[in-house]
Amino acid sequence: MDQPDRRTILTTGALALAGAAATTQTQAQAGPKSIFPVAATTIPIVGETDVFAVRRIYCIGRNYAAHAREMGSDPTREPPFFFQKPTDAIQNVAIGAVADHPYPSLTKNYHYEVELVAALKSGGSNIAVEQALDHVYGYAVGLDMTRRDLQRAMGDEKKPWEIGKSFDRSAVLGPIHPAAKTGHFAKGAISLAVNGNVKQNSNLTNMIWSVAEQISKLSEAFELKAGDIIYSGTPENVGPVVKGDVLLCKIEGLPDMSIKIT
Repeated sequence: MDQPDRRTILTTGALALAGAAATTQTQAQAGPKSIFPVAATTIPIVGETDVFAVRRIYCIGRNYAAHAREMGSDPTREPPFFFQKPTDAIQNVAIGAVADHPYPSLTKNYHYEVELVAALKSGGSNIAVEQALDHVYGYAVGLDMTRRDLQRAMGDEKKPWEIGKSFDRSAVLGPIHPAAKTGHFAKGAISLAVNGNVKQNSNLTNMIWSVAEQISKLSEAFELKAGDIIYSGTPENVGPVVKGDVLLCKIEGLPDMSIKIT
């Protein structure tokens, strides 16, 4: 068998080095890879095949005067305050479905809170109230589920109460409805029934801070971005549920949303 000459060896070596360099460059351009897959959290959009990718979940506390009073606060002297839930706390509920919702661990006093949810398509810092709604992509019906006994215990001890608010499936919501089709929600009935008995019954006009004001206030503390959603507060008469209860949530102008506690 003939031995390769020096020119062949040099040519082959050069090609190998070029190939290795190209591979290294391609890998560098692609960037580092995650050591394990992490699923993105998304929300269906009514009438669209695309989905809404969630970046952050913000929630406002005690945003209806009567609810603030039942929680032991004076709404006339309290500025808005916010807390967050983890993105993967979302439980999507399809229109017309009654979704199973597992009763969570550690609690014996599990509460419902029906809320209007605003989904942002853009954001920024120090957003003026007058421009705030320009950043809203759409709206959904939501439930801020709460382990009330754990929340209160942490509050009594002056400790953070994420354990009462920020747990698995605590952010229940229906699909997003584009504001281009629904308009913005400054008024409209909002209610929640348990096993057919109405428990919460109010109007969005009773919010202390409107959605636009919430966006403006939040943007003073955080740079808001596309993918952020805001739970805009719940009316009075929050209360406990037990396994087997069926919750029906209504906001005027949006389809109903329903879950069953399992």
